[in-house]
Amino acid sequence: MDQSGFVKLSLIGFALVIVSFVIRGLSRIVLEVAVADLIQAPLAIVGFGLLVYLFVRATLDFVGLWPIERGET
Repeated sequence: MDQSGFVKLSLIGFALVIVSFVIRGLSRIVLEVAVADLIQAPLAIVGFGLLVYLFVRATLDFVGLWPIERGET
């Protein structure tokens, strides 16, 4: 993974979490709270899991165990 891929994945992770909250808020207008939570949950779990993976990956890069390739600057 290079730096640009890392940044793209982090933006996707944040977008998934934000979209899950938007979906939950909009679906609560029409549906029950429990149904809105069920609709929102998969996006939130995937987004949060992706962000946790990226955090671990960045930590391992900082320590030097699993470096992230640097882009050409």
